[in-house]
Amino acid sequence: MKRLTILLGCALLAGCASGGLNAEGKAELKVLYVGGNPDYESFLQKKTPEEHAASVKERMEAFGEFLRERFDSVAVIEGSAYKPELSEGYDVTVFDGKIPAIKPAVRETDAEGNIVRYVRPQLLPEDFDCAAVTIGSVGEDVGRAIGSKNDWYCLCLDAQAHHMVEDHPIFKGPFRTKLTLEKCPTPEDAFHYTYYYDGPMPDSIMMWRVQTKGYKTDEGFPIGMVSRPWGYTDSPDAEYISSGVCAKTLDAVAIGRHGNFLTWGFAASPAYLTEEAKAVLANAICYIARFKGKGMLVRKYNDRIATREYLRELTYLASMEPYEERVGWTEEANREGAEKQAAARAKKARGEKLSDEEAYYLNFKPQRPMTLEEYLKRYEKEAFEVLGTDLEAYPKYYAENRDYFYGGEGMYVMTVDEDCKAWGIANNDIRLLEKAVSCLEQGQEVERAERVLRRYTLCTFTRPEEWRQWLDTYRDKIFFTESGGWFFMVDGPASLPGNDYHAREKAAKEASAEAERKQAELGETSQAEPVAVAARMVGQGDSRAIEVRMRIHPGFHVYRQVGASDPYIPLTVEASLPEGCTAGELIAPAPQQSGSAGTTVYENEVTLTLPVKGNGTGTATCTVGWQSCDDHVCTPPQTREFTLRIE
Repeated sequence: MKRLTILLGCALLAGCASGGLNAEGKAELKVLYVGGNPDYESFLQKKTPEEHAASVKERMEAFGEFLRERFDSVAVIEGSAYKPELSEGYDVTVFDGKIPAIKPAVRETDAEGNIVRYVRPQLLPEDFDCAAVTIGSVGEDVGRAIGSKNDWYCLCLDAQAHHMVEDHPIFKGPFRTKLTLEKCPTPEDAFHYTYYYDGPMPDSIMMWRVQTKGYKTDEGFPIGMVSRPWGYTDSPDAEYISSGVCAKTLDAVAIGRHGNFLTWGFAASPAYLTEEAKAVLANAICYIARFKGKGMLVRKYNDRIATREYLRELTYLASMEPYEERVGWTEEANREGAEKQAAARAKKARGEKLSDEEAYYLNFKPQRPMTLEEYLKRYEKEAFEVLGTDLEAYPKYYAENRDYFYGGEGMYVMTVDEDCKAWGIANNDIRLLEKAVSCLEQGQEVERAERVLRRYTLCTFTRPEEWRQWLDTYRDKIFFTESGGWFFMVDGPASLPGNDYHAREKAAKEASAEAERKQAELGETSQAEPVAVAARMVGQGDSRAIEVRMRIHPGFHVYRQVGASDPYIPLTVEASLPEGCTAGELIAPAPQQSGSAGTTVYENEVTLTLPVKGNGTGTATCTVGWQSCDDHVCTPPQTREFTLRIE
């Protein structure tokens, strides 16, 4: 979002960022709070509409009071009233509720009704760069569609934080803070992820209480969200601040910053925050204010992209311990199912009424435990095709190829990049770029070099000298991000070459537009090429149509209709249209009569129009076929195909 920088505002912001509060003990920031979430409501405990509204109101009042006590200017609105441009008038926006979508969700289904493509709704513009704090799972809601790393790893964050970066600014000021730490047992679920932890898993860790209540001890209390830690800090625009008690890894991100977004994953309203946590949350608001106008550089559009850390999990899964554990789970489930089935059958035999669960278990069938081969095929995916059931081969395979694994396509998919392996250069080593550019300059292994540069950069250069200039200019600022798509990017503004995630899309559109422009131009004709054809899309909405123009060389003609006794090929216009579109009847001018058999022809120039009905969008293919003749000779039948965009 574009804006003018106001020097006075910068001065005020600098004062807050450097630790200054005004005479009233408030930070001189304008804060917009966007509410809408209730307290004490879960997926299993829904409130009546009246109870829900009252809970939302109570939570908004608690946030309003908290903010007004600490900030110079505060506005409180419901999410339904929010528009992205409102944030431009504030230093920080605190998102704590659902806001309207600016682009709706897209669901595409196949003939059987199965969803084959889903695009989540977009709530904020791609270029939104206003400073923001998101509460609980709202970070996922507002940021996922635009590539935020503050994604939904797990909605399972409870009331305590741990593994804080204690020297981070949010724990220092401007509001006075104190962290009272206590040694607590390591969360039980963390032991399921020991393979991600370097060294032995401790039985206890130091924790800091954030909330006075949590979902584990208070039924129906809001549940917080943690984000995926893998690759969270692999770009200069992101920083990990704290984890928290949850059902995932010890480094799952409970508090973190990506660009202009700070996720405060704890879900409690200020009414249920400790006094220490209130000060830290206020400091977090002050801290993120300094990132107003500094939007996200790296974009994580695929929340389940595989990073190199995923190799730890794959290595662990390729062993007997997790396999036997899963077999044990299946056997235990079978035992429990058989017991419940026997009890349900006995109850039915006594003529007693069965509950829904008991009725379900009447038809219980035990599940066959997976064989080792089935297990490896499911969890090891691509590696299984290479290694089969040789468990000893997996750790060696992952270790030897660690530098060459690529995870930029699909969800949790890791494949060995044979191009990098052939060169013996890790795919996150800048020497890979130097090698590829040098190959282009020397005309050696050009196809491999082009594949590498296309796979690991966002650049759209077409000449070796352009690649060389980019690499030499930004060499010292180039970094590699896995969570952001496995790309080399430049530490700097998103406008720098190599930082635009949509550059290839834009280049493709420009090339397509240029191709369509050329398609729409009628070329010259000659005795050897007597017909020139052009096609383009015209009109909008209900008036969309494919327009076909033909220029016919003097003395030649093409056939519109052909009489039964004549051997000629008639003019045809056919179209393959995207879903949601159908072709109408071809609109053509009246042709000239030719002979007595009913044959008609066009001469000179002719324009034909094929209406496009429906509201679909996408790519259309128009095929024009004809045969041209003069008084002495006929050319062989010809066709020309045009690719057109229907918008």
